Amino acid sequence: VLKASPTIVYSPYIPTTTRNKTQFSKPIFHNLNLQLPCFTRNGSKSRLFTTLSSSPISTTESIEPPMPEVEAEVGKERFDWYSQWYPVMPVCDLDKRVPHGKKVLGIDLVVWWDKNENEWKVFDDTCPHRLAPLSEGRIDQWGRLQCVYHGWCFGGNGDCKIIPQAPVDGPPVHTFKKACVAVYPSVVQHDIVWVWPNADPQYKDIITKKKPPYIPVLDDPSFSKLMGNRDIPYGYEVLVENLMDPAHVPYAHYGIMRTRTPTVKVDREGGRPLDMKVKKLDINGFLGKQDWGSSNFIAPCIFHAFADVEVDQEHGSATSSEIALPPNRRFSLIFMCVPVSPGNSRLIWTFPRNFGVRIEKIVPRWIIHIGLNLIVDSDLYLLHVQERKIMEIGATNWQKACFVPTKSDALVVGFRRWFNKYAGGEIDWKGKYSGALPPSPPREQLMDRYWSHVVNCKSCSTAHKGLKALEVILQIMSVGLIGIVAVTKQNMISMVVKTTMVSMAIVCFAASK
Repeated sequence: VLKASPTIVYSPYIPTTTRNKTQFSKPIFHNLNLQLPCFTRNGSKSRLFTTLSSSPISTTESIEPPMPEVEAEVGKERFDWYSQWYPVMPVCDLDKRVPHGKKVLGIDLVVWWDKNENEWKVFDDTCPHRLAPLSEGRIDQWGRLQCVYHGWCFGGNGDCKIIPQAPVDGPPVHTFKKACVAVYPSVVQHDIVWVWPNADPQYKDIITKKKPPYIPVLDDPSFSKLMGNRDIPYGYEVLVENLMDPAHVPYAHYGIMRTRTPTVKVDREGGRPLDMKVKKLDINGFLGKQDWGSSNFIAPCIFHAFADVEVDQEHGSATSSEIALPPNRRFSLIFMCVPVSPGNSRLIWTFPRNFGVRIEKIVPRWIIHIGLNLIVDSDLYLLHVQERKIMEIGATNWQKACFVPTKSDALVVGFRRWFNKYAGGEIDWKGKYSGALPPSPPREQLMDRYWSHVVNCKSCSTAHKGLKALEVILQIMSVGLIGIVAVTKQNMISMVVKTTMVSMAIVCFAASK
């Protein structure tokens, strides 16, 4: 139902055009046995936070608007973007041998492995000497972060260990406070590096007072938790609301993702009414209710949709190599949306489930990422353009400009209400940006997956390097075989051997392509 939910069971392991007895023969979200937390229904009247048409009532009386069941909020609470934990990157995609440059809330960060303290560190990505990026440096043989510009070295606490240009018998200038690098509180939770975007010393031990959002299913060893990440060329708020919108899946991802077939098809794609509600909206987020399960928006980054599904063995998705599966199967969709800069965000995803776990241990992660990135690609350009149209009218005018009369938009309306009510309709960039979006690059550049995903994914990067090397090897073999045939005298090898070698050369060249 959500952006990648059908992928959890079918794609990318099973082609969308074939089906066998080990796959679901019924829609995945049809007749679910849900075991979800109970929500208290608010008895007060709900409000529709959209602008409806002023045409006669006869034109809208058949339309049931998304009436979010929300509690009235009192006061002038303001969401503090800099008093939250933010996911930076999955540990599986970080190389301990080199520093990594990342951006969160417009802050340039360098993430690196401190082997002396055996933990990941997050520093300000600026050398105090001449402001060169530390992420372009290296980790030296003593486990210190070294600036590549002049060789200044820093320890895990941000203290400068050595300034090569300072005389040994001179004053210890490396001990001065101005020689230190700002250190951001960080922690690893759910195999993800999290950062607290405030380097003030008073927050040094913030982890003892406030921890990142805890999601129990990510610590359950019976669940799979394959992760991925991608840099997105549109902003945080557009990313979040898109992931909360299941109604676009049959259309924007047509032919890529499977969706439930409606009883009455009104078009080729199979769109249908969706019963969705918003509950308990406050400064910390809100709860959502769908016809197949529930969801939880944990401000500012996490959207977690979940359901308990009972599927029998006959209609399961187990492969023939798997043993009998337990009747109770559960899965979750967890999206972590990170604000990077205006017009840019980062998505970290994981889809834990307690069935088909063995598949993820056999199939390389990069193969699975091909299918998941294809889903992201299929509506990427639409959302990039949409964000610019929203910027033209002003984010706070979203509800006036957009006509959202059906319940399928309830979560999107709920998010926009939260964003406008508690964040003032904008992210606090601390004056780093004017608020204008960056220039829109050509469509081909927007769709280039290499810089947005491959270089940031250890599995895909390794596979890419391996396949590029294999391409060269196959081309060399192709040329070599043709060369051997060309220089060999006619009576030295038979026509059968020559034909075989030429055929192999053609196959190698074709395989390289």
